[in-house]
Amino acid sequence: MTPHAYKAKQFLSNEPRADWHDQTLWLVRQKRDRMAAAVPEWENLRKQASLIKENVLSQLDVFLEQFETEAVKNGVTVLWAKDAAEFNRIILDIIQKHQAKNIVKSKSMLTEECGLNDFLHSRGIEVVDTDLGERIIQFRGETPSHIVLPAIHLKKEEIGETFHEKLGTEKGASDPTYLTRAARQHLREKFLAADMALTGVNFAVAETGSVVVCTNEGNADMGVHAAPVQVHCMGIEKIVPKQEHLGIFTRLLARNATGQAVTTYTSHYRKPKPGGAMYIVIVDNGRSEYLGNPKYMHSLKCIRCGGCMNTCPVYRRSGGHSYGYVIPGPIGSILAPQKNQRKYADLPFASSLCGSCSNVCPVEINIHEQLYDWRQDLTRQKRTSFVKRFSMKAAGFFLSGNARYNFVGQIARWAIRYLPHCLLYLPINAWGRERELPSAPKLSFKQWHGKRVKN
Repeated sequence: MTPHAYKAKQFLSNEPRADWHDQTLWLVRQKRDRMAAAVPEWENLRKQASLIKENVLSQLDVFLEQFETEAVKNGVTVLWAKDAAEFNRIILDIIQKHQAKNIVKSKSMLTEECGLNDFLHSRGIEVVDTDLGERIIQFRGETPSHIVLPAIHLKKEEIGETFHEKLGTEKGASDPTYLTRAARQHLREKFLAADMALTGVNFAVAETGSVVVCTNEGNADMGVHAAPVQVHCMGIEKIVPKQEHLGIFTRLLARNATGQAVTTYTSHYRKPKPGGAMYIVIVDNGRSEYLGNPKYMHSLKCIRCGGCMNTCPVYRRSGGHSYGYVIPGPIGSILAPQKNQRKYADLPFASSLCGSCSNVCPVEINIHEQLYDWRQDLTRQKRTSFVKRFSMKAAGFFLSGNARYNFVGQIARWAIRYLPHCLLYLPINAWGRERELPSAPKLSFKQWHGKRVKN
């Protein structure tokens, strides 16, 4: 059993939770559909966003240099990191330079990808995640299960128990308003004491050298405005060419992510505060390799809306933690093998290839086609199990010849009709572990049709 299949089986062992997770995410997908249908030019926006991102990827070096030039003019310090290790060292250097003791961070999948929290914690530096969902899972010592809804795998009763343990709320309390107020009071103290704020970056505008952060809780603003030092962490793919292009993406992002018209806060950061310091750290961490692979480079268009996860039947029924990668779901199943083929070889197979992910993608990434391509590449490189490769070769042999196909079909129908249950459902019959084989007709369709034609 592959790692994803094993973890998915564990998640599915609690059937009521699995059903709840499935239904909750499907509600988000339905909200997305209603919001998209309310915008007559929705498909045109998707096309424009896709073409803008394609233009960016075709001359990414030019736009990145332009962005750096404009940001430096604004008084911003721009730093570059080739990988996670260098990124973490840069952040540590900034912390030490400013002698920062209290650090608050808004949601950033890049810092999750680079393992920043653990890196700093090992050096005695605490970073407080201020996004409510991120703070919940930080309390619990877990990783996000979704890139937009990081605590979607938890029920309010579990969150209540966590808050009782960590924040001293009433035992058994699960009212969302009560828990949110407790979290707000706790985080407000962290904001007021902060001497450094870290944020992710949703978009970086090459024309102006500014970065844009989208939140619903205002936690990025609270951190940046309260702390004298602000640090914005962005992957090289976050660039958009001009300010006028930004409106296309902000119209798409929230609608596709959570079914909102727009995020509550869309914050533009361009210059450091008077007497303060502003840093932008631009990170590669393997993205250049993605860019150099024509088959998979379009995965860099992703704006991290999470829409593909909300619609994916496999993700909804297996949970985000089953993927074992910082970005789960369909888009993560494309990105992960580019990072480590051996470790994540099973993820492209964790898909029904139904195409729903590609249909909802706001920048028209051909997600299901890339998943299919990864399956072919990984199989050719023998990253899949011997049993799977052998069974597929055997199936190809029998299905490619008319006589062989007829013979095997006849044997299979005979076996289903006459073999005892214990032999028919041997461990080798993986399909039959969860399903009952249908009754077999005496004649194949070809035989039945041939008789009808003769008659």
